[in-house]
Amino acid sequence: MRIRSFIFATLLSLSASAQLPVQLPPVQLPPVQLPGSVLPEATRTLGGTLRKLTDARALRAERLLNDHRAELDRDPRGDLVVRAEVIAIDITDAALANAIKARFGVLRTRDFAELGVKVTVLQTPEGWSAPRGLKRLRKIDPEGTYDYNHIYFDVGDGVATAPANSPNVSPPEGGAGHRVGLIDGGVEATHEALRNNVIRQFGCDGNPVPSVHGTAVASLLAGSAAEFQGAAPRAELFAADVYCGLPTGGAVEAVAAALGWMVKERVAVVNISLVGPRNALLERAIGVLLGRGHLIVAAVGNDGPAAPPLYPAAYKGVIGVTAVDASHRVLLEACRGKHLALAAPGADLRAADAADATGYKEVRGTSFAAPLVAGLLARVMDAPDPVASANALATLTAHAVDLGPKGRDDIYGAGLVAADLPLVAIK
Repeated sequence: MRIRSFIFATLLSLSASAQLPVQLPPVQLPPVQLPGSVLPEATRTLGGTLRKLTDARALRAERLLNDHRAELDRDPRGDLVVRAEVIAIDITDAALANAIKARFGVLRTRDFAELGVKVTVLQTPEGWSAPRGLKRLRKIDPEGTYDYNHIYFDVGDGVATAPANSPNVSPPEGGAGHRVGLIDGGVEATHEALRNNVIRQFGCDGNPVPSVHGTAVASLLAGSAAEFQGAAPRAELFAADVYCGLPTGGAVEAVAAALGWMVKERVAVVNISLVGPRNALLERAIGVLLGRGHLIVAAVGNDGPAAPPLYPAAYKGVIGVTAVDASHRVLLEACRGKHLALAAPGADLRAADAADATGYKEVRGTSFAAPLVAGLLARVMDAPDPVASANALATLTAHAVDLGPKGRDDIYGAGLVAADLPLVAIK
């Protein structure tokens, strides 16, 4: 009996002690110093590559400003503007008279009849910056619409390489008989990839200046050659040069003029591989085209995943396009956001080289994904029409391959299109 009582008491004691937390004395570990050399080389390289890619536009802007301070300035957000100029939209006679009394000068007036907009470019009083002038005009005429003459940048020039081996592609007739618009730098129409196109050019007083970027985008949009093709090969190309080789090239005034020309020519699908800030004149012009049933396809930009939205891609109704590589992974530098509509190939591609009539160069960026989407839409859109444009976009979106999280997301939009085009992939 005593043995059973002892065993029972011992078990109770063990049970009670098992429920108590065990307190161990703290162990002090020495701090570990990791030398920078132990960081994975790949991680450092990746970070450096991302910074190089995403900082490209800012560095270009800085160089342009340093080289042309007499013509350029910055707004309070840091975006480039034409120095000492303010754009007035549909300014009234009374407001204009008050501006002149306040020592503003009228540089030029342009009536964009197709857009229903009259633009008056005002020069600020001597010694005044554009920000100071804009603030003053908005105080003089609080009901008026004024903004900077912002500068818009093409989204990178690609990566020059030795001529790539061409895939053996016979040029189809997929784009022949169709029309498509391009607002960019000038196009080198003598390049072999564009010789088969009817090209109608606009801007620069009838003397467009061929550019690396404009030529590359044009070839991906509508080019064709014995061993090369774009998304809408041999389509009639309406190419507006908004740069003209000038330091103030890409000004919103020129972009608006190009959009007005697209309305006049009834070009249903327009590709814009340019980016910049929100602007009242650009917004008005884009709204007119969308309201009349044009489709505007724009690159979302390469400022990186944390960058704020860039325009015109971020305007409601514009088809914002991001870029993926050959493995269908979004490019590191591609912008993201709710305005993103679709993804398309934007790396491991080659495009026409403006410096070589038969040469091609490797390109990378959202600039080169957008024309693939625009080309596909141009093949089914012959004239501006609100119903037809909505149906064309819905059909293309329905065929998009979902990437990333299930459903629409801010990285790939509704998904990937144009991946099955023969195109110009570098293997």
